[in-house]
Amino acid sequence: MQTFTLAAGCFWCMDAVYRRTKGVTAVESGYTGGHVENPSYYAVCSGTTGHAEAVRVTFDEDVVPPEVILGMFFTGHDPTSLNRQGNDVGTQYRSAMFYRDEEEKEYFAAAIEQAQEIFPRPIVTTLEPASTWYPAEPEHQDFYTRNPGNGYCSFIIDPKVARARSSYAEWML
Repeated sequence: MQTFTLAAGCFWCMDAVYRRTKGVTAVESGYTGGHVENPSYYAVCSGTTGHAEAVRVTFDEDVVPPEVILGMFFTGHDPTSLNRQGNDVGTQYRSAMFYRDEEEKEYFAAAIEQAQEIFPRPIVTTLEPASTWYPAEPEHQDFYTRNPGNGYCSFIIDPKVARARSSYAEWML
C-alpha cells in the first residue's frame, strides 16, 4: 500500500474521484501545510491558517499504478491556476503535493514535468514537505456520496468524476 497527500482545490472533488477508483483502499479529506494546530473547516476557509484542503489517498499499487493516481490528480483540477479552483480562491485551495521523503519529492517533481506536456500554461503545483495532517470534520468525508442533491456536487464534482471515468475508465468502479 502507498499513500499520497494531494491538494487540488476543494477536497470534496478529489475525494469523490478517488473513492470510485479501483485499488484505492482509503480516502480521507483533511488539512495540511499550515501553522495552526487542529484547524477547523471554517478557519481553513478563512485563508489565515496556511493549510490546504487536501486528501490522503491510500492505494494498492498492484491494482492501480501510482501514475494513474497522479494522472487523476492533474486532470481533476487546474494545476495551472495559482491558489484558485473555480470560485474557490485562496492558498487553502492551492495545487500541492506533500512529499514524505526525497524519493517521493523526486517522483512528484517528475510527475509535474510529465504533466506539463499536456498543459499550455505553466503548472504551479507546489512540492511541500509533509507536515501534520488534520482530518477534516466527519461531514466532509465522502461528501459527494452523502449529498447527491447538493448544487456543488451537481455542477462542480459531477463533471470531474465524469472526466476521470472518461480518461481512466479501466481503473474506475
